[in-house]
Amino acid sequence: MADIPMSPRSTGTTRGRLLPPPALCGFLLLLILLFAVSYAVGSAAGPVAPGLHGTGSGGSGGNGGSGGGDDDMPGMSHGSGE
Repeated sequence: MADIPMSPRSTGTTRGRLLPPPALCGFLLLLILLFAVSYAVGSAAGPVAPGLHGTGSGGSGGNGGSGGGDDDMPGMSHGSGE
């Protein structure tokens, strides 16, 4: 059997298949840039509500919260229309 020489075109296709398509690389680069810009804007803006504190004793549920809300709105009564 005779050896068939490989054409230069067939040897380059293996290397090209290992790389992702350029559109995917561009999309990932744009996504990373978008996250970086949003992080920079968020850190420059600071916290949304710096003086906001929890109402309870730090528990998540149970009786650690503010209770039934009786003291939330003064002047409001519960019951038979008093």
